[in-house]
Formats: sequence, structure tokens, C-alpha cells
Amino acid sequence: MMNGQPRNRRKNQELCGKNFLKFVVYVFTFIFWLTGCAFLAIGVWILFVKHSFASLLGNSTFPIATYLMIGIGGFIIVTGIMGCAGARVENRCLLVLYSVFLLLIFLLEAISGVLAYMYEGIIREELSRSLNDTMMKNYNYDAHLTTAIDDMQQRFLCCGAVSFKDWQKSQWLREDRNTTNKAPDSCCMSYSHGCAVSDHPSNIYYRGCSPRLAQYTKESLMIIGGVGLGLCCVQIFGVIFSCCLVRKIKDKVYKY
Repeated sequence: MMNGQPRNRRKNQELCGKNFLKFVVYVFTFIFWLTGCAFLAIGVWILFVKHSFASLLGNSTFPIATYLMIGIGGFIIVTGIMGCAGARVENRCLLVLYSVFLLLIFLLEAISGVLAYMYEGIIREELSRSLNDTMMKNYNYDAHLTTAIDDMQQRFLCCGAVSFKDWQKSQWLREDRNTTNKAPDSCCMSYSHGCAVSDHPSNIYYRGCSPRLAQYTKESLMIIGGVGLGLCCVQIFGVIFSCCLVRKIKDKVYKY
């Protein structure tokens, strides 16, 4: 009896340690799964609410960061289910794969956050170069871009990229002999068909759209960058806990 007590105590300690690690993995995975849902929800929200002017940016970084965020959210949800299953059945392969996926998600979140913050820093300069060119060459010739430009001017109460005078150099006004407009009707303070025949300041907006679009996009990028970089560190703890549980399960396998 005396000789068997230390062995039983050691078994109980190992069992308690393993059960504690399983509980920690369960709790972390649940939190991790919630972050995946948050990633997915925020990504979809940005896609449908703040993505309407992405075609005017002249750069694919913003769409890539958004789609990457949505993909990470879905991947996190699947990985969380794998982690719970691996801990539940004490399957070392699933737990090791879970740890590998956590590291991969860590890298993807870091990339998404860095991309967002890098682009956030250059967006104003890029817009001043590309937005005017996009508007002047494509308005009235590309249906998708025309709609995006009209929506932008009406939403931000602006006209042109830098100012309403930009439209004087547009391909649309130079080539369309059937219009007497000085700018698109979407520049008007009170929208109606043909309302932009006068470029008086009481009729159309004089300020350009570039600063407003830059600010609008920067807000979305700050959300992506903050969420991505803020939550990627959480994965490190998940890797540590899951690896510790793998070690406990490994010790049990070797013992028997």
C-alpha cells in the first residue's frame, strides 16, 4: 500500500494536469472561435458597407485585405472545431494540426494587419494620382465606374477629384456634343436630370472627393489593421496550450 501511494499520486497529478490543459484548450478554442466569427462578420460588413468605392482606388490592396480577413474568419471557425475535437478525443494528430493552423492563422492575421496599415499610410497620395485619372477617362464609358463615381459624389457631397474644375478636362465632356453640363448631375446640391448645366457654387459642390474618399477608406483599413494585429497574438497562447496537451497525451501513450 505504501509503495503504491506515490505511483497513484503521480498518476492523479498527471491526470489532473492533462484535464486542466484540456479545459484550457476548450476555453481558448471557444474564445478563438468567437474571434473567427468576429473576423468573418467585420470582413463581410466592410465588404458590403465600405467596399462600394474600392474600384476607384486604383489599387487592389484594400480588396485583398478585406477578402483575406473574411478568409481568415472562416479558417478560424474550422480550425476551432478541429481543436475541440482533438482535445475531446485526445488525438495527437489533430492537436498538432491545430497548432500548425494556429501558426498559419497568426501569419495571415499579421499580413492582413500590416497590409492595411501600410496602405493606410499612402492612400491619400495614391488617390490624388489615380482618382482623377479614373474619373476623367471612365465616366460615362464604364457603367460600373460611372455608378461608383456618382454614388461617391452624392454621398460625400463633392465634385471631381480635387475640385469641380477637374470635369472640364474629362473625356466625357470633350466628346459628348449632346450635353450642356459643366459636370455630372451627381455634383448638384439638389439632384435632377441636367441640373449641372450651371457650375455656380449655389448649384454644385466645389470641393473635391479625394480627401473624403481617403478618410472613408482609412477608417476601414484601421479596423482591418487593428483587428488583425490585435488578435494575432492570441494564437501564440493557443499553440503553447495545445502543444502542452500533445506532450501530456504523448507521455500517456509511451507509458502504456
